[in-house]
Amino acid sequence: MYKIGDKIVYPMHGAGVIEAIEEREVLGETQQYYIMALPIGDMRVMIPMSAMDSLGLRQIIDDEGANRVIQILAGEESKMSQNWNRRYRANMEKIKSGDIFLVAEVVRNLTLRDRDKGLSTGERKMLETARQILVSELVLARGLTEEEVDELLAAHL
Repeated sequence: MYKIGDKIVYPMHGAGVIEAIEEREVLGETQQYYIMALPIGDMRVMIPMSAMDSLGLRQIIDDEGANRVIQILAGEESKMSQNWNRRYRANMEKIKSGDIFLVAEVVRNLTLRDRDKGLSTGERKMLETARQILVSELVLARGLTEEEVDELLAAHL
């Protein structure tokens, strides 16, 4: 169970800080929710406490984990399917996993592919989503601004 002030990751949404725990009635059912503030886009997310295990919530990475993310970004492109559909599904699974290291791979691979061959509209949107997830966690893990993290990513990609 998390408490107010904890920095957590909600897969497919990114990292944020729990700013409240509230009881709300949604669709006629009263439950307790974490209210999480995301550092990017000034967004708030309500997360049902009863579903936190199935949603894959986790603590943000530490400094060592942030260093590993940077190493992944600076690494070589991993082998991806030439078939757009298979590549898209594989990348989506990595993003949905909530594993920041897999998300970093997706950002690196799609960024490199974009430079070489360009991306389809779907893959471009996927890159933006993965990048936002990555940036939100690095902002909280490193205590940097969004702009500083963008510069860090640009320097290593």
